[in-house]
Amino acid sequence: MTIAPLRGERRGAPRWRGAVRTRAIDGPLAATWAMIALWAAALGWLSVARYRAFGTGRFDLGNMVQAIWSTAHGHLLSTTDIAGGQFSRLGAHVDPILAVFAPIFRLWPSPALLLVAQAAIVALGALPAFWLARRWLVEGWIALAGPAAYLLYPPVQWATVTEFHAVTLAAPLLMFCIWAAEERRPFALAAFAALALLCKEEVGLALVGLGLWMAFRGARRAGLALAAGSAAWVAIAVWVIIPHFNGGRPSAFIARYGDLGASEGAIVRTLLTRPWEAVQTVATYGRLSYLLALLLPLLLLPLLAPALAACALPELALNLLADWWPQRSIEFQYVAVPSPFLVAAAILGLARLTGARDARARPRGRPLGARLGRLLGWPAAGPAAAVLAVALLLAGIRLGPMPWWSGLPLASQSRVHQYERTAHTAALEGAVDLVPAGVPVSAGNHLGSHLSARARILTFPVIAEARYVLVDRRQPDIGFVPQAQEHERRVRALMARPDFRLIYERDGVLVFRRVPRT
Repeated sequence: MTIAPLRGERRGAPRWRGAVRTRAIDGPLAATWAMIALWAAALGWLSVARYRAFGTGRFDLGNMVQAIWSTAHGHLLSTTDIAGGQFSRLGAHVDPILAVFAPIFRLWPSPALLLVAQAAIVALGALPAFWLARRWLVEGWIALAGPAAYLLYPPVQWATVTEFHAVTLAAPLLMFCIWAAEERRPFALAAFAALALLCKEEVGLALVGLGLWMAFRGARRAGLALAAGSAAWVAIAVWVIIPHFNGGRPSAFIARYGDLGASEGAIVRTLLTRPWEAVQTVATYGRLSYLLALLLPLLLLPLLAPALAACALPELALNLLADWWPQRSIEFQYVAVPSPFLVAAAILGLARLTGARDARARPRGRPLGARLGRLLGWPAAGPAAAVLAVALLLAGIRLGPMPWWSGLPLASQSRVHQYERTAHTAALEGAVDLVPAGVPVSAGNHLGSHLSARARILTFPVIAEARYVLVDRRQPDIGFVPQAQEHERRVRALMARPDFRLIYERDGVLVFRRVPRT
């Protein structure tokens, strides 16, 4: 009887009794984990630094903090709106995944917890990106192109350092969904899709696209089930849950699409009967620049995997048709849903362009992507992956949020000042320290992000029953919009009120305390 040698063992070499089968370390996977840890640490640190420098706001970090704090104290996702009314956050957005953080937040009620957790969770999306690259490209170190593309993609970085949002958590979950769909793992897909659906009401639209992509590729039953289930959840969220918690009214955010109609039905009718109006809205410099900012860092590679990239179209349409300018910028959370599909499509497009995927699937023949790559003179998979990584690194310097690139030529200067602690930061900290825990308070937008772990947090100039009012003349926000003249008028009116006394003034930061009327 011949005993087969262990893997890596020379045939004919002596075999010792009790020899233990060993497995070589997976170097590329270990490198991926190292990238995840480094990225999570860096962006977690940046997020906390921005918070401590008062670069975050009541909108939106404070909103999430209050919703989670309220849940931890027995009031599901209760928040204070900009007008001072108290309502469940489910009346604005269906993102109940926030409740998952409530038990931990009760033990450590700090916004820094949420910011660090967000960076760590988003970073984990590099794992499925690695697995997809290993499947679609080739084995070995070239598969690091996947996690590199995900972690270096400027929109993913911006979504992570921009406050804390439930929808940002959808980015890694959707990347896991794409991997599970490709690997035909229905139970993993169901679990990750269910979590992703809890991140925001429109996430299901992207999963509808993913389900159709699966059906197109042969997984018809699972794909159609995912598409139908996701579509049903979106319908329930938009037409049942939001109106229920919003006094019977539809989402207030529908007003952002007022040019197309006053209701969801009117907007759909406009898109179906007068699509040219939507085209005219999209065909503007700002909106087309937004699309280029999404595609150019990936070297337009998602266009070579159009069916997978198309899963991002519903969210992109919502962003492009809205009249709220942050939705047309890569610097906000609105890029969290399309980003994983564009990154995954770029990996698949790279595989097709270099012929790596088709060489493994069909050794004979040269499909369109490979023929195009040969025509353009694209290198093999390894050098091409390096080109993509360099392009993303350069794009991050030009478009990304990392402040340490700011000294380089043509580097992004956007929000660099929000990480800097100054004498004004100390004045803001002194003001916040004067407010007791739990009491109703009214504060400006940036101050409010440090005071939202309470039942009532009003946004200046709304005062209502607030016992303390904090304002910053150097950041004259009315709500979350800078309005210097109106802000100063409101501050002077507050100073004239007999029921409030000025107890703190430093570098333009004022704190008022309510006093009994005499």
